Amino acid sequence: MRAILVGEALGSFLLFACVVGSGVMAERLAGGNVAVALIGNVGAIAAMLYVLIAMLGPISGAHFNPAVTIVTRLRGEGTWSSGAAMMAVQLVAGVAGVWCAHAMFDLPILQFSGHVRTGAGQWLGEFIATFGLLLTVLLSGRYRPEAVPACVALYITAACWFTSSTSFANPTLTFARSLTDTFDGIAPASVPAFVAAQLAGALCAHWVDRAMHPAA
Repeated sequence: MRAILVGEALGSFLLFACVVGSGVMAERLAGGNVAVALIGNVGAIAAMLYVLIAMLGPISGAHFNPAVTIVTRLRGEGTWSSGAAMMAVQLVAGVAGVWCAHAMFDLPILQFSGHVRTGAGQWLGEFIATFGLLLTVLLSGRYRPEAVPACVALYITAACWFTSSTSFANPTLTFARSLTDTFDGIAPASVPAFVAAQLAGALCAHWVDRAMHPAA
């Protein structure tokens, strides 16, 4: 279990630091062009996801996301106590990653986002983003396990562009992003609805997978 928790901590730290750090770098270099900034931000996130899943998947499962951890427990993989420990580690290490990104770019360590993200369209976007992510994890893991790193990285790349919310798709990452008033931030008041939509999308993906594989 120690190796699993270390893997989840390391992956969450690096992933969250990448999300925020690449957002800061992209915004600084984009000269006010938000589309260019998003391309830079998303490209870095996708590359980091591929590396982390390939590197840490054999150790911890490379969840870095409570939605993934919850669904694996609903599928009977591991125990709920181990899942709770993984989610706690994801949160603590992820927030540390955000603070590290701030430190690297000489920003105030402690801050809150003022970027309001709300409305039915964005909540639907988060539902779709998380639903698709979990289906990607479940189905590619079932049929093409060697392709999971690439499938997840490519799905997130697409979802950042085709969903109205730019695909947070991760409750812990959503909370951590409320602690940064940078390109990737989300106002704390916007977090609960995003997380509810994410959990609903994850559960729907679980049920769809079960419908397709009732004997599994």
